[in-house]
Amino acid sequence: MALVEMVMPKMGESIMEGTILKWLKNVGDNIKQDEAVLEVATDKVDTEVPSTYAGVLKEIICKEGEVVAVGKTIAIIEIAGNENQAITNIAEPIAETVLETIAEVTMPHLQSAAENSSTHANHRFYSPLVMNIAREEKIGMQELEKIKGTGKDDRVTKQDIFDYLEARKNTVIQPVAIPATTPVEAPVEAPSQNIAFVKEPTNVQLKPATSYTGAHELIEMDRMRKIIAQRMLDSKRIAPHVTSFVEADVTNIVYWRNRMKQEFQKREGDTITLTPIFIEAIAKAMKDYPMMNVSVDGDHIVVKKDINIGMAVALGSGNLIVPVIKNVDQLNIVGITKKVNDLARRARDGKLTPDDLSDGTYTMSNVGSFGNVMGTPIIVQPQVGIMAFGAIQKKPAVIETEFGDAIAIRHLMYLSHSYDHRVVDGSLGGMFVRRVADYLEKFDVNRKIW
Repeated sequence: MALVEMVMPKMGESIMEGTILKWLKNVGDNIKQDEAVLEVATDKVDTEVPSTYAGVLKEIICKEGEVVAVGKTIAIIEIAGNENQAITNIAEPIAETVLETIAEVTMPHLQSAAENSSTHANHRFYSPLVMNIAREEKIGMQELEKIKGTGKDDRVTKQDIFDYLEARKNTVIQPVAIPATTPVEAPVEAPSQNIAFVKEPTNVQLKPATSYTGAHELIEMDRMRKIIAQRMLDSKRIAPHVTSFVEADVTNIVYWRNRMKQEFQKREGDTITLTPIFIEAIAKAMKDYPMMNVSVDGDHIVVKKDINIGMAVALGSGNLIVPVIKNVDQLNIVGITKKVNDLARRARDGKLTPDDLSDGTYTMSNVGSFGNVMGTPIIVQPQVGIMAFGAIQKKPAVIETEFGDAIAIRHLMYLSHSYDHRVVDGSLGGMFVRRVADYLEKFDVNRKIW
């Protein structure tokens, strides 16, 4: 028999860690290849992780509730094979983990020396979020390089920098008593930059503890709501948001959909809503304005070739999730409708996979389904734009006819486009949402589905 490592898999773009929710197998259980072994939660989705080997679960290294970096060993599986080779492969990372733990607990001065060495994380990559937090907290690059990273390739994560700030805030330098007989031969060197002096606060007024009476109900956020809250805060911190609005006449779309929905239901066994038409219009506009299909990587702009549009789906719990339709520009209206309905159903049933939520390049939100006229949506990072479609309302409007202008009842809708002002200026952001509205207004009322 041989031993192999089961590691935390990468479960989507920009996902660097996962939380182990539940082990579905116990030590000593037989495991089939591709059989689910545990449930893992990321900041995007909860999913089951299958085994890539058939064998016996020999050891569980990471426990339930533990946050584990991608690529880290979480279990050992015993399979048929070369035992000596397998043990060699596993022993090295386990030994390194043990030695690191011993060093952190018993030899902090060695740990500090390792952090200050030239081989530890110099010139490593820092995400825009980490850089923004460092800038706001007045952390220089020299000090930032001394922070121990827990992410992939020793990258500093958001939690790493928050933990460092908390430790720095609570660090107090205790005075050292020097005997009178001890001669001082040289001036004492100033402490390094990574040591923070905390003055004893004066005139501190303690905030009274919050008291709740029977007229209040205290509800703890669920895990998804906590993640959403943090993601929204991160996005506002990273991207300066600007929102442009246009009003579109979608009368032709409303009439066309009302005429075709029964035939579509009969032929395809599914419903057609307005959402696929909105997504199709966005994809066409992105062909015209490819600089809206980008992301930001430090001082570089990454132009995406695939048009992958996410759609915000409201869940029964009140939370939102954003599954992604890949390569929208290569689908017809039937294909987009099938994708929209499938993703929406699986989202509400909790059956989305990490792949369903990854690689989005732009996002749309149909706030009109809640009766909202317009909104100012928050960008899904690392994208640079999101568009909200408001409620369709019947209004009197001036229209041009061959006999001159006339007033008629039309179906009007507001489009709200929020974009990242670091790379999208008002001209591009405004022209893009205007182009989407143009495609909607020029929709062919005689269009065939098949």
